[in-house]
Amino acid sequence: MKRNKSYMAKPSDIAPQWHLVDATGQTLGRLATRISRALQGKDKPTYTPHMLTGDYVIVVNAGKVRVTGRKPTQKVYYKHSGYVGNLKTYLMKDMLETNPERVIQLAVKGMLPKTSRGREMLGRLRVYKGESHPHEAQQPVEGKLVVT
Repeated sequence: MKRNKSYMAKPSDIAPQWHLVDATGQTLGRLATRISRALQGKDKPTYTPHMLTGDYVIVVNAGKVRVTGRKPTQKVYYKHSGYVGNLKTYLMKDMLETNPERVIQLAVKGMLPKTSRGREMLGRLRVYKGESHPHEAQQPVEGKLVVT
């Protein structure tokens, strides 16, 4: 009896690409979903759960991301230093004005595995507030992760 074997990627099979995503006018959650899938490598046929098969993602125009509903006034981000009574809260509208890169990064982080592999994947994400980025040498592919 012949059995089918599952494909497991080898380190020599993995060749990560760089993707450039323009966040202008895109909904935050849908954008974060596409980015997290690319970071995990789940959009590739060579996806292997125990290997880092994902790509690098550069997000530009993070300040122009779209948020629907009442989230800007109701969604709260928390930060705690570990000391008693030192819980800080930030509204999404304040975070979008001061640090929009962090909003996208936290949305993607919540969709990645909570393991050391997930932290490696998050390290492959680069988010920039404006149009310019310092990764021209990597020759990123534009438009693959566009959400409509």
